[in-house]
Formats: sequence, C-alpha cells, structure tokens
Amino acid sequence: MLLLKRVVLLSAVALVAFGLTACERKITRIELASGPLTCADCHNTSSLITGKETEWAESVHGTGTAYLRGTSAGCAGCHSGGAFVKMIAAGQNPGTVTEGDPDPTRQDCRTCHNIHTTYTMADFSLRTTAPVNLFAMDTPTVFDGGEGNLCANCHQPRRDGPVAVNGTITGISTHWGPHHGPQSAMLLGVAGAGVTGTPAGHYQGVPNTCVTCHLGSGLDHHFEPSATTCAKCHPGATNFDIDNVQTEIAALGDSLGEMLLNLNLISENSPDGHPTVTSAPEAQGVALYNWLYVMHEDKSMGVHNADYARALLQKGLQELSPAPKGVGAVARR
Repeated sequence: MLLLKRVVLLSAVALVAFGLTACERKITRIELASGPLTCADCHNTSSLITGKETEWAESVHGTGTAYLRGTSAGCAGCHSGGAFVKMIAAGQNPGTVTEGDPDPTRQDCRTCHNIHTTYTMADFSLRTTAPVNLFAMDTPTVFDGGEGNLCANCHQPRRDGPVAVNGTITGISTHWGPHHGPQSAMLLGVAGAGVTGTPAGHYQGVPNTCVTCHLGSGLDHHFEPSATTCAKCHPGATNFDIDNVQTEIAALGDSLGEMLLNLNLISENSPDGHPTVTSAPEAQGVALYNWLYVMHEDKSMGVHNADYARALLQKGLQELSPAPKGVGAVARR
C-alpha cells in the first residue's frame, strides 16, 4: 500500500511538472515574439473573431460541398483550404499540385490568414499578397492587385481561349470554358476567345482590388460587395447596375445564349447552362467559350470589366450571325 501511494504521488508530481513546463514553453514563445499578446487579446468578449466567423459561415467559401473536390490532385489547391496552404508554402499553382487532400477543408480562417504562428497581431495578416502569374495563359500574364493577389491564386482561369485546328475546336466538355473563378483574368481583360482586351478601371484604380470591393471598409467576411462601397467612387450608386452596364451585358448574354441554345450547344440559357457537345466549328466554339466566360463563370455582368465583357459577347454574336450579302462564302456558279 505504501509503495502504491508513493507511485501515485510521484505520478502526480510528474504531471504537474509537465503541465508547468508546457505552460512555460507557451509563455516563452509569446514573450519572445515582437509585440507579445495573451490569448485574451484576441479571444475576448468582443466580436473581433466570432463576428468574422459568423459572416464567413454564411459565405460561399463557408457553405456548400465544393471542398469535397479537394480529394482530387487537379482540384485540391483551390477546393481544399488545407491544400491551398500547402500549395502557397511550396510556391506552386493550382496546375502543379500533384496530390489530392485526403481530408479536405473549406476555405476557412487558416486558409487566408496566418493563424497562431507568431502569437502577435501579425497572425491576422494574409497568407500571401505576392503578385500572381496566371498559369494557364499562353502569354506570360501577371495579376498584381495588392491584397487581392491572395484571391487571384485561385480566381484565375484553368485554360486560355480555345484555338481551332482545321476549323474545329475540340476538347469541349460539360466543364469547358475558363473554369470557375476567372475574375482576375476578366479584370485584366485576358483569356477570352478572339478579343484583345485591356485592364479594367477596377484593376488599375482600386487599391487592393478584390478585397476593397468585396470586404468593404468593415472587412465583411460574407465577401458580398455592397453598393455603399461602390458609392465611394460612383456617387449616388444604389445598386451595381451603374450606367446600366449590367442591364446591357445581361441583354447581350441572353441574346447569345438563345443562339447557342437553338444550335444545341448548351443545356439551358442561364448561368447554370453547360456545353452539350464535345467539339464545334470554330465560330460556334468561340461564341460558346465567350458566353461561358461572361455568363457562367465571371458572373459580375460587366462590373469587373465592362468593356471586355461587352466585347466578348459581341464577338460571339458576330460569329453566329449570318454574313451580309456579298460577304463570306463565294456563291456557286
């Protein structure tokens, strides 16, 4: 019995010593960091963290099942938050990730922010703001939009505009087009078919690009832009249809979509429409690609780059419109 008591006592002492040692290591790490914090500096009674978590939980990044695609190597870098962190740390892009994430996560706080790495306010910093090389472009293209560079790592096309071979565009699938999230390319005016664009004013004149417009002055983590933010540069704006740009783009997109639907090239004339063919004559393929880019993928209805969105849709309409008399194929004798 006496031996048993001694064993229990020694075990208790060892546990206390281990606990004190662990606490000491944690405290030492905090105190050695510049601008030391305690847990309560962040985890306090304010809504500093919980408010952002609540907003994020209602965002597209915080809901849905897209993260499940992260088990695939070709999707992991952007569809899994954990794989994104590894991709950035390794200096990779979505096209060079070679392994899927067996335990994918949504794009949560740790995806975009440096959490519990220095135990200072630097832990709220963005994981990266380095300029982004758009990896799928045939011509080297760099997106340099300040804090919006973080977003551009994934919000970029997975392929450039299509090139016909012997008058036919092949490789079309239900997931054809720039792929989801080509907003950085739209802002730059690149990656469409048959149209040379220029960077939008929202790229050239808005500091931090995506972050400024989608988070606003309150750093809203719903990531939904607000007309109040727009009004700072567009006085009197009460919605996103400034100068009727969205109305115009919607009308052009609807007209082109009807043409594509009548040619049995898309499943429906809506943002949920998908290609129904695996190849198409060049003119039809160009029109299909541009419609997918603007209406199915970018979805800003011209807000990101009105001139380029307009030109892409007009190019599609031009390709599918009958040639005027005296133009085009030579009449048979």
